[in-house]
Amino acid sequence: MSKSSSLQTRLLHAGKSPAYSGGIAVNQPVVRASTVLFANTAEQREMRSRRGSERIFSYGARGTPTTFALEDVLSELEGAWRTRLFPTGLAAIGMTLLAYLKPGDHFLMADSVYEPARALAQGFLKQHGIACTFFAADGLDLQAKWQDNTKLVYVECPGSLVYEMCDLLAISAYAHTRGALVVADNTWGSGVQYQPLQLGADVSLLAATKYLSGHSDVMMGAVSTKQACWSALNECCDAFGMTVSPDDAWLVMRGVRSMAARLQMHERHAMEIANWLQARPEVPTVFCPALPEHPGHELWKRDCSGTNGLISFELTPGTDDATVDRLIDGLTLFGIGASWGGYESLVTVAHMNKARTVSDWSKRGPVVRLHIGLEDPADLIADLETGFARLQA
Repeated sequence: MSKSSSLQTRLLHAGKSPAYSGGIAVNQPVVRASTVLFANTAEQREMRSRRGSERIFSYGARGTPTTFALEDVLSELEGAWRTRLFPTGLAAIGMTLLAYLKPGDHFLMADSVYEPARALAQGFLKQHGIACTFFAADGLDLQAKWQDNTKLVYVECPGSLVYEMCDLLAISAYAHTRGALVVADNTWGSGVQYQPLQLGADVSLLAATKYLSGHSDVMMGAVSTKQACWSALNECCDAFGMTVSPDDAWLVMRGVRSMAARLQMHERHAMEIANWLQARPEVPTVFCPALPEHPGHELWKRDCSGTNGLISFELTPGTDDATVDRLIDGLTLFGIGASWGGYESLVTVAHMNKARTVSDWSKRGPVVRLHIGLEDPADLIADLETGFARLQA
């Protein structure tokens, strides 16, 4: 740039290619960009011709070096060919289903899925000619519910709220003999404790909002696929302009660095509290797949490498809503919140009669879900003890 240029012009164009020598930063720098510049029109044409099949920094809506770095981390975690990022976990679910299904298709969805995914299937997708049938969380009725136009099976394992296990190896094997894809919600496993792609699934998605972020300050979803089914997802994402902020990607990347250590603490604290809850007379059932009493424990031992901070417990049948509220409302260390995966402990009521339609929860007691954070478990137990004392009162 000419030194004779005006101040305003120099302010706009200076500093774009800083020259320096030295090492490299430990953390991936934040690259914020919408417009990407090319050396000449030939380079621009070449980059645009390749970006459908290659990951190229060509426009901010298709990602930046910061988001590409996080995609690589997630592909490594999941054992995937490639990964795309989304503004929320639900956006990742919706875009995945739109990528692989069309009007006239039918898909099977596990009864144990995240409730907004259920609502998406029963609402938007149904209105646009894509039919869904729910099958039992353990997958045992899958074959009986198969239709000639079934194109996809969607599972969440362990299941949302009460952590049912399914045999993903068997489900995937059967689906593939019928020419269908298998999509797994892996938010519980975070790519660390459960690996759906290694168990036969074609697509693994998760909410990076949870353990990958770990600090309850960012929203993000991610979808990782095997090579054979990558193009359909990638093209759909480009068509809808799906991307995430590089600042959010940087926050999630920071969380990923400590995730393995945090998960060990979450697991240790949660198991201590789960065992304590099992001894409470007010609690007929504690839901955690790592407990030997859990119906899916043997599958958990085969397929998972650990558990996390999520546990739920059932109260005595007949316990009314006001009593449950009394237990929860006086807790001081558990925030009342629906998300999870951060460093803090949370509590919420799980409305199982709405969250399940295949299995019958009408005669069961109310279910309370806990996310056990990084606080001292002795302090959390003391807090819960006061809650149970109020329940008795």
